[in-house]
Amino acid sequence: MDLFKKCYTYDSAKKAKAAGHYPYFHTLTSKQDVVVNMEGHQEIMIGSNNYLGLTSHPDVIKASIEATQMYGTGVSGSRFLNGTLDLHQTLEKELAEFLHKEDCTIFSTGFQTNLGIISAIAGRNDLIFSDKENHASIYDGTRLSYAEVIRYNHNDMDDLESKLSTADPNKGKLIVTDGVFSMSGDIAKIPEINRLAKKYEARIMVDDAHAFGVIGEYGRGTAEYFGLEKEVDIIMGTFSKSLASIGGYVAADHDVVDYIRHNSRPYIFSAAIPPANTAAALAALRILKREPNRAHELLAIADYMRQGLKKKGIEIRESKVPIIPIYTYTPIRTMVACNLLFERGVYVNPVLPPATPIGECLIRTSYMATHTKELMDEAIEKIAAVLEETKDLMD
Repeated sequence: MDLFKKCYTYDSAKKAKAAGHYPYFHTLTSKQDVVVNMEGHQEIMIGSNNYLGLTSHPDVIKASIEATQMYGTGVSGSRFLNGTLDLHQTLEKELAEFLHKEDCTIFSTGFQTNLGIISAIAGRNDLIFSDKENHASIYDGTRLSYAEVIRYNHNDMDDLESKLSTADPNKGKLIVTDGVFSMSGDIAKIPEINRLAKKYEARIMVDDAHAFGVIGEYGRGTAEYFGLEKEVDIIMGTFSKSLASIGGYVAADHDVVDYIRHNSRPYIFSAAIPPANTAAALAALRILKREPNRAHELLAIADYMRQGLKKKGIEIRESKVPIIPIYTYTPIRTMVACNLLFERGVYVNPVLPPATPIGECLIRTSYMATHTKELMDEAIEKIAAVLEETKDLMD
């Protein structure tokens, strides 16, 4: 059989394009901001993870340009060899201090960060307990580790305890969870996870990609939100959201981070994050540190949007973060609604199976600290109109 047969026979995207329902790969021709230009349209951007609105901040842009002028466009090697810049080390030091951890190291992408952490610290004789709604990078990291993976029902602490209680006490145990779940906006139950981790001698790893810069008094994420920074053993996060760049980090005890530096294949065998991206993330971190109110403004505008949608009778999934899923149920309604919103100047993200269970398709919307109430009012009116027009497509 031809290896490429599945490629030649794959027609889902072709059918959607032919029907005019295809909602992906719209082309940006402007900065990522509250309003963007896409394919000749001006769009209110409520489908971005630019939570603090820093991708167009002049200090972040300036830092990126100056780093390129000083260091060039790339490092041409891994951190393990010739690719470590003093800029990398400065960012790591400031992140560790900000997160109240002994040490930190950075990776070239967020996806790679989860691969690199999990595959380094867990092995064939270990057990990983993973929330079923964890990010795909966690799923792939667990596969790469060769550890036994035990998945527990989403945010279900009774199920987690049931599985921990029957686990081999002689094996190393890691509980890994998203801090803020990227599709639902749910917040992990860290206090309960911490209680179970202590009871069953497990370690805790939290993926704070969607929590850093979002929750906690100073925007430090899930552990700060619950007052459990000392209890969470490993904090992972990304630069591609609140920190307006690309890359990721791991913060933990020095010995843990140093072990990852010397044993993580994705870390050792990948080129280091380029100077421009490192400087951008560092500049964004410094803005967050001096302007922690940005995180509070972000939650306030998200709550304004949430209340506005509810007043229109729009069914949403309740959350406390700037991720608001709007239920559309069927793939066809989801795609049609997203395309209609795009035509009318509102960019949102369609979420279809396998990213969501069959029958639970949704539109994922997300917000920035720099959004205005006027923009939100306009988006609410257009969303309400489109959902009304497409309600017959739910069957």
